[in-house]
Amino acid sequence: MSSTLNHAQLIANSQSNNESSLTQVVINTRPVERAAALTDHLQVAGLTVVEIPMLTLQSRPTTEQDMTLMRQWLAGDYKALVIVSPTAAASGLAVWQALEHQAQNHDHDHDNNERKDIAINALQAPSYLIAVGEATASVLNNAKIEASNYQVLQPHIANNEGMLAMPEIERLQAGDKLLVWRGLGGRRLLVDTLLARGVHIDSIAWYERIMPVDAMTQYEQWLQGFLARNGMQNTSASQPKPIVVVSSGTAFEHWESIVRAVAEKALKKETARETPAILPYKLSDFAYVVLGERLANMVAEQQLSYWRVEDLAPETILAAIHAKAC
Repeated sequence: MSSTLNHAQLIANSQSNNESSLTQVVINTRPVERAAALTDHLQVAGLTVVEIPMLTLQSRPTTEQDMTLMRQWLAGDYKALVIVSPTAAASGLAVWQALEHQAQNHDHDHDNNERKDIAINALQAPSYLIAVGEATASVLNNAKIEASNYQVLQPHIANNEGMLAMPEIERLQAGDKLLVWRGLGGRRLLVDTLLARGVHIDSIAWYERIMPVDAMTQYEQWLQGFLARNGMQNTSASQPKPIVVVSSGTAFEHWESIVRAVAEKALKKETARETPAILPYKLSDFAYVVLGERLANMVAEQQLSYWRVEDLAPETILAAIHAKAC
């Protein structure tokens, strides 16, 4: 079963079902540094939230190719820069400042220190800066830079359609160049559509997303406690399926591998005539709130129950959970 609701519909459903919905367990799989706002919002709404991160963000070494792309961007070679996450924004901004620092030191070798300090703090964007999401924009807008000359643009909806509708993206044509700051293996925002239009796209992957080393242990410990509290029974009308919030394909792949591995371990114990501490819970024993079309398609292929959302605002996710519970 699947459904897609817009933000207004989700909020309306949330308000109408808030008091009547059953006690609900929600598993927040977002990285630790991005999980708190959602967890807090859901807990305030009376839900039981378990944080089991399926991703951890690990910085990647900055290569000479990355630096070349940054210098080309600063030289004005690109029509726009798209920044897809807060981590990418922070990493790219640090390198941008470092390059400006080098340039200003070179240009003002004979100036006094006061003039150098002022110049170093001045950042001027050579192209449009487009941030995918409020949190990403905030990193750039809240940077402690005394003198800057850039404006951060955002799509009305932080998805592929919202990005393509922006005038700054819509007017790109064959021969134009676009730079993307992202994480390794992240969402391919815009790429296929713009490549078909003849736009040249370069990207810098500032970080990669890996599975946390303790993810399986956390899941096993939670599941054992969850089953103990519910009498080792599968979910029923009195205990709805736990809902898993998943924001990326990589996170879902990690979740899938962990659920399957733990289930296989439990089945092996049963085969060996041991009493397993954990029942072989399957992917279908959970319901899902997933971000965007690509991830929704991945979940749908497995015939899992899910709601698709178009942004990761805590209000949107809470509303989807209430909609699913009704």
